[in-house]
Amino acid sequence: KESAATIVETLKDVTSYEGEDAVFECRLSRETTQDAQWFLGDVPLQSNEMNEIIVQGTRHTLILRKVTLEDCGSISFKVGQHTSAA
Repeated sequence: KESAATIVETLKDVTSYEGEDAVFECRLSRETTQDAQWFLGDVPLQSNEMNEIIVQGTRHTLILRKVTLEDCGSISFKVGQHTSAA
């Protein structure tokens, strides 16, 4: 059984203007098959035309495309028992 990955580089707060993209990055202690999930508030985010979720090795990136005032709020990243928020 693999040991749980931990978050070694936490999310940083991002300020962006309406119409811009907002980019959030998190780095894990190792590559993992565990479920990693991004949230805006309590809403789980999926990769679609508005959100791009990229996993490159241990780096997990969320890009919110052309943000609006409705996108304002807390972004969080969860893997296993670990959470980081910005």
